[in-house]
Amino acid sequence: MEWSAVEKAISQATGENFQIERKTPVGGGCINSAFRLTGKGKSYFVKINTAHMRHMFDAEYAGLLELQHAQAIRVPMPIAVGESKDQAWLVLENMGLGHSGDGRMAGEQLALLHRHQAQHFGWSIDNTIGSTQQINHQQHEWVKFWCEHRLGFQLQLAARNGFTGRLQQQGGKLLERVHLLMDHNPVPSLLHGDLWGGNIGYQKDRTPVIYDPAIYYGDREADIAMTELFGGFGADFYAAYNAVWPLDSGYAVRKTLYNLYQILNHANMFGGGYAGQAEGMIDRLLVEIA
Repeated sequence: MEWSAVEKAISQATGENFQIERKTPVGGGCINSAFRLTGKGKSYFVKINTAHMRHMFDAEYAGLLELQHAQAIRVPMPIAVGESKDQAWLVLENMGLGHSGDGRMAGEQLALLHRHQAQHFGWSIDNTIGSTQQINHQQHEWVKFWCEHRLGFQLQLAARNGFTGRLQQQGGKLLERVHLLMDHNPVPSLLHGDLWGGNIGYQKDRTPVIYDPAIYYGDREADIAMTELFGGFGADFYAAYNAVWPLDSGYAVRKTLYNLYQILNHANMFGGGYAGQAEGMIDRLLVEIA
């Protein structure tokens, strides 16, 4: 890693000369390498990947700015993004986050984030969900957007990855009937896009912070569904969210539809039993709309 290029980028972005005195590896991620850089009382968090993944960091930088602009919930400030030789990097504000904090505040602030809306579903640029491309071509119709750029796209990737047969047959049936599950007329809300328990932390004063986004404008239920997929959000979180903006009837069924996108993506990234889990989810949804 050419650390001098990172030092230069930080210095230019902040207007203060920065030199690395210590590099501390940070674990927990499965896609990027990460380090905490310190020097002269300053501290930054840096993600590193190969140069061909620069587009992923550019999109994350832009996504964090979009979330900041909403002024609803705290996110790390993006400092700089760049590449040198064969590696790309993203520099963020280092926030020293913990795992416990004010879940009620997190629920309230997420509801306020979802109140930040656009005219179209999608976003101005494509980004990534994990390491998978996420297509955000803007559309007026939510059902069409979800079928083409979320479920349909993931099913196409699954076929290329060898997940054919019943997954594709049943998935095709579901795509034809998704509209039967969409009876609540969602608006294009600003979404984090990948809001599982590992992508929220808390500052020392218990203030919530969300990070590692895969943003787009879509049905807010997709974010809430993701919070339920792997756990990590308590009852206070959901009570506070619903106090600000109650979920529509039918969410209990639609959350399976929205989490299917995430499970298909896990199948495409990691294989294993995720394809079978996706099949089971599709079967449950088809029963609901039989």
